[in-house]
Amino acid sequence: MIRRLLALLGIVAAFALLPAPASAGPSNCTGKFVNPITDVCWSCLFPLSVGGLHIWPGSRPDTNNPDLPVCACGSPVPRIGIAIGFWEPARLVDVTTKPWCFPNLGGLRLNPGLDIGQGQYTGPLIKGGATQASANWQAHYYVYPLLYWLEILTDFACFEQTTFDVAYITEIDPLWNDDTLTTVINPEVALFNNPIAVAACAADCAAATAKLPIDQMFWCDGCNGSMFPMNGNVAAHNSPVQSSRLAAERLLFKMHRQGLAWGTAGSKALCNKYIMPILKKSQYRIQMTNPTPTVSGKYACSPIGASTLPPDAGRAFPVGGEDFGYLLWRKRNCCML
Repeated sequence: MIRRLLALLGIVAAFALLPAPASAGPSNCTGKFVNPITDVCWSCLFPLSVGGLHIWPGSRPDTNNPDLPVCACGSPVPRIGIAIGFWEPARLVDVTTKPWCFPNLGGLRLNPGLDIGQGQYTGPLIKGGATQASANWQAHYYVYPLLYWLEILTDFACFEQTTFDVAYITEIDPLWNDDTLTTVINPEVALFNNPIAVAACAADCAAATAKLPIDQMFWCDGCNGSMFPMNGNVAAHNSPVQSSRLAAERLLFKMHRQGLAWGTAGSKALCNKYIMPILKKSQYRIQMTNPTPTVSGKYACSPIGASTLPPDAGRAFPVGGEDFGYLLWRKRNCCML
C-alpha cells in the first residue's frame, strides 16, 4: 500500500512540475489533473455507519441506513456480515462549452475531425419583456474508483474494484443537444412541463440547501433548475457554476436512466447494486475539482440541487476558469462479509 501511495504521489508531483500551458485564448481548453491528496474533500467521506449507528460522525447530512448492524447475503446458504455505510468518491464529470475538451484530464483537447457540439453561454437576452440567459454544455463521465486505488483498506469487497475509464462523452450522443430527441429517454417531461411542477421545485431547493433533496421530486434539480430535458441545453443560466452543475447533474440522471449508473444506497443495496432508472438524488454529493477545487467547508460537497450561491463566488473566472470538473461522491451501503 505504501509503495502504491508513493508511486501515486510521484505521478502527481510529475504533473505538477510540467510547464504551464500557453496563455489560453477563448477557445482553448483549460484544466488540471485531479490531485487525489490536495484536490479531494476527504471530510466528505463521513459519516461512517454500522447499521443505523454513526461510528464516525460527520458534519454533513446522511441518507437513511439499515437499522440492524447484521446482514446476510448469498444463496443457497446466506453468509452473515456487517451492514456498513460510507460515502465514496466514485465518478468524475467534465462540463465545458468546448467540444472534446477534458478539464479533469489536465485540459486535454482532442481533434477527431468532427466539428460538432460547440457550446456557449450567453448574456441576458430580452424575451417577452424579461431578461433571460441560456447555456449549452458538453459533458464527460468518468469511472473514478479512488478509494480502491489508494488501498485505504485492503481486500475490502465494498469498494468498487475497477479501473479509471472515460465511460461517456456527449459529443457523439445525438440526444444531448436535441430537446426533441431527448424525450425518447425522458417522456415524462410532458407531465412536469407546467407552472405548478416548476414552482414546486422551490421546496426541493430549500430542502437540498438545508439538508437533503426531496427524492420524490425527481423532475427538480433544486436551486439549479429542472432535470428535464436530460441534456446540456440550459434555458435559465444564472451563473457558470449553477448551469454547469445542472448539466453535470442531468448527465448523472441520464446515466441512471440508460442503465449505466445504479443504486448503491439503502437496505436494497446491501448485497448488490440495483437498477435505478429514476435518480435518487440523495445518493450523491457533488464537489468541484476544476477550475478551483472545493476541499473544505460546509459547501465543499453539497447535495444535488443545493444552492450554488455560497460556493459560487470566485470559483469561475474568464479565460482560464471557464471549463468545469466535478467529483461525484456516492453513498454506499454494503454487507461486509
